Amino acid sequence: MSGADIRADHLDTEAPSPPWRPRDERRGQFLRSISARTSLRTKLISAVLLLVILALAAISVASVTMLRSYVTTQQDDNLKGAFYPYFNNGQLPTLGAAPGAPSIQPGYAYSTRSDLVVALQQPGSQVSWGTTNFPGSNQVPLPLLPTSHDWASAPNGVLRTLPAQSGPDSWRVIAGTSTYTVIDPTTGTPQQQTLTFVVAVDLGDLNAMTHRLILFDLAVGGAILVVLAAVGAAVVQANLRPLNDIELTASEIAKGRLNHRIPERDPRTEIGSLGHSLNAMLSQIETAFHAQEESEQAAHRSEDRMRRFIADASHELRTPLTTIRGFAEYYRQRGGLRKLQSQDQLSGTSPADSTAPDGSGGDPLTPQDLDRIMQRLEAEASRMGLLVEDLLTLARLDQQRPLNIAPVDLLTLAADAVQDARMVAPGRPIDLNVAPGAAFLVDGDEARLRQVIGNLLNNALTHTPPGTPVRVKVSSGKLDHGTPAVVLDVEDDGPGMSADQAQRVFERFYRADQARNRASGGTGLGLAIVSGLVEAHGGTVSVRTAPGAGADFQVRLPLSPDARMGDPGDADDGGVAD
Repeated sequence: MSGADIRADHLDTEAPSPPWRPRDERRGQFLRSISARTSLRTKLISAVLLLVILALAAISVASVTMLRSYVTTQQDDNLKGAFYPYFNNGQLPTLGAAPGAPSIQPGYAYSTRSDLVVALQQPGSQVSWGTTNFPGSNQVPLPLLPTSHDWASAPNGVLRTLPAQSGPDSWRVIAGTSTYTVIDPTTGTPQQQTLTFVVAVDLGDLNAMTHRLILFDLAVGGAILVVLAAVGAAVVQANLRPLNDIELTASEIAKGRLNHRIPERDPRTEIGSLGHSLNAMLSQIETAFHAQEESEQAAHRSEDRMRRFIADASHELRTPLTTIRGFAEYYRQRGGLRKLQSQDQLSGTSPADSTAPDGSGGDPLTPQDLDRIMQRLEAEASRMGLLVEDLLTLARLDQQRPLNIAPVDLLTLAADAVQDARMVAPGRPIDLNVAPGAAFLVDGDEARLRQVIGNLLNNALTHTPPGTPVRVKVSSGKLDHGTPAVVLDVEDDGPGMSADQAQRVFERFYRADQARNRASGGTGLGLAIVSGLVEAHGGTVSVRTAPGAGADFQVRLPLSPDARMGDPGDADDGGVAD
């Protein structure tokens, strides 16, 4: 054999990849795709109908089997009663019970009664109707008996159901093979022959009866399937309505309507438990979404405030720095005080004839001019220092630096602040009113609380016309959550503010009157510091005002536990005492 033949044989013996594997995979993918595209409702109804079809088929098979078994075996007792008296007794059966009745001849069948047929089958041949005219004999097709020698060789006989030799009928047969004494008709001598004794009964067209039963089962089963399909579709539709509600809720939530919820049902059911869990999850998602949204909005607001804060702080710091730089340049351009002294010592010329060393003209500075320049520089430096201190205070509040907490008598601080304000504005009526009640003690930083009251009084003195009355009230009250508190009110009878101005009055660098000059208007940080310090002490600050009705700045600070011996909330907030 050549090498080419070997290679060819090798190639022929290589098993190709089984073609059925890709086909099975494609069939599986096709079935999975159909299952994925089929709705749950269709799957449930189809599954129920399939189970019903299987149940009806099992019932039909069982009923047909039982019917055939009943029809087939109901004559077994009659067959046995007619069979056993003549089986294995060695004598030919006779036709009838009367003495001298003729015997059954081998190879022939006789109807001894209206429902039974007896015959003696010779081995290897069928039986036929006997020619002797006996009462009750008929010419219906006889059973098609097996022709083998040993088909009925059992000791006690064999019961079988056999078809007719022609036609649709069936026969129930009991038969047994035995040795019988037969008289030879030609010689008249007895002979021993092996014959099969058969007793049979005609069962009629058993297949037609079972076919009618099958058709009846199919008709009834079809009607059951139609009714069950309609009822099942309605039941499945009703039971899947909660899933439709879940789908609708999910669709609404996908559109951004996070407040939609699944209708609540009995949590002991699967749908109810699922709906309860989904509602809890949706509530958490909505809460988290709103929290994130509020956080983003707060971040944007904080960024905007920071930008405004930086811009305003830069603008406020630039003003005193510009003034300081201007006076410094003015002093340099005029030659300063030393030029005047040097010219008087060298030439004795008057200040009016002097000229600046750089060739510029102009009178030299006098001591009075220098004093005025220094006073302006000091004033601007003080203003800038005050602004820097306020910015540092706000920065500390933003960083939430700890305060020096200790029991503080707010009434004492209010009295000191009123006394200081009276010294600053002696021509203005400034009153202190104290409501009756327990000691007005708070846990706080004394220096910062003094700054709060001082800023409120300074705001009232600065933003109201001269001579406008100012009142400071100290009383008892409660915070929004019911905690006992000390209430401090700083009221004035000034021009008041609009609702928009009152809403923004605690913002940093905000001025209600944008046209106010800087000498009288401040930096716009005093009330922002008040709000930050009060919040750091766990209190609240608010303003009640209206155009032309003055303003009332109210501070509420938690009452110290040391002062909560009585019920400070019983005191009337509006009551005052001198």
